[in-house]
Amino acid sequence: MGRTLYKEKIANYLNRDQKTEELGFDNSRLSYIPEYFSSYVEQERIPNFVCLVSRFGEVAHYSHQGFKNTESKEEINNETIFRIYSMTKPITSVAIMMLYERGLIRLEHELYRYLPEFKNTEVWETGDINNFKTKPLNNPILIRDLLTHTAGFTYDFMLGHPAIGLYRKNGLHDYKNIETKEEMDLEEFCNKLSTLPLLFEPGEKWHYSCSIDILGRVVEVVSGMKLDAFFRENIFNPLEMFDTGFYVEKDKLDRFSDCYQTVLGSKKKNMTLSHVAGNDEFSKSRNFLSGGGGLCSTISDYANFCQMLLNKGIFNGNRILSPTTIDFMTQNHLPNNNTLQDMGDSSFSETRFDGAGFGLGFSVIIDQVRSAMPASVGSFSWGGMASTFFWIDPKEELFSILLTQLIPSGRYPIRPQAQTLVYAAINSLNKKN
Repeated sequence: MGRTLYKEKIANYLNRDQKTEELGFDNSRLSYIPEYFSSYVEQERIPNFVCLVSRFGEVAHYSHQGFKNTESKEEINNETIFRIYSMTKPITSVAIMMLYERGLIRLEHELYRYLPEFKNTEVWETGDINNFKTKPLNNPILIRDLLTHTAGFTYDFMLGHPAIGLYRKNGLHDYKNIETKEEMDLEEFCNKLSTLPLLFEPGEKWHYSCSIDILGRVVEVVSGMKLDAFFRENIFNPLEMFDTGFYVEKDKLDRFSDCYQTVLGSKKKNMTLSHVAGNDEFSKSRNFLSGGGGLCSTISDYANFCQMLLNKGIFNGNRILSPTTIDFMTQNHLPNNNTLQDMGDSSFSETRFDGAGFGLGFSVIIDQVRSAMPASVGSFSWGGMASTFFWIDPKEELFSILLTQLIPSGRYPIRPQAQTLVYAAINSLNKKN
């Protein structure tokens, strides 16, 4: 199961070498997926849409529609490259756990053991961004706090706390040195971040943050390799994810989709072009290797990664992680089995809060009813800023990936809509014969 690369599987599917009914699906219901989302494309709410559904290691559904650029009308295909933004986070989390398996990292270790600059990081007490007071931490930042977004860091685009403004004030919103205007590397980023106060005591709340970027730097320090080199040698090459990287190489730019933006909450449906393929930060070599949101990828590359997770760490004959480690990562690691709703602060997240806990790199369904979604308990997922998304349902032995290029990710409910359509197409809950 799962020993053929998804580039070949998708090509076979497109040639109508498919076994949808054998995989426990109603093919007519699966075919409704592209029909449903065609209205989004036709009304120019999203520029394009790709959907892959895999079960028992085989492609049950694949479809793509729309354009790399809505004006040129150049159509996308199964080899189009997308900015996956925060779908980078699970890959970085896997890298951390690879080092964990080698005994080079402990989850209960203090962050400052690996990055000493965080030894004196403090927590916000009072004030505003121009005049504030901090205090020492009662508890140090732990590696597991970073993996679970409970360390007290944030993003510049979050709301609800005065300390958030310090990120933009110090150049952490665009990763540029405020004096030289040059792009930071991970070392400089962490040095600057360590001087800013946390929003809260580590372990106290769940708050979406740049903590996975910090873990990218931990990977570099512990492994002695740049993050892109570590990914390439330990994850991308074994999984044959050859179109995945922190920038799109020149000879692949003709496959790179433009990215669009709309205003969250606006009644206007029109998109504006925000990132032009060949002329944005993802189109050239970078200093800042964002483990939290820096990768570009294709549907087949990311499918290889998802199948590895579903296969408990093994794919195409290559073992990335132990099955016991995958099981450990996909449990709820929030204290007292709390949900994101219990521990979150109602700020932005790439997933719903109700019924979901958080593991080591993914949100995890712990209450199916509260999640208002038929995804099985134990299903895990994450998404990206340009409305990309994946989820893996181990009980049903399926995963699905959605790719498009529209910022922000919450503009339309395409994620729950796609999940509803996929589960509605299941005929059989039994194992494949």
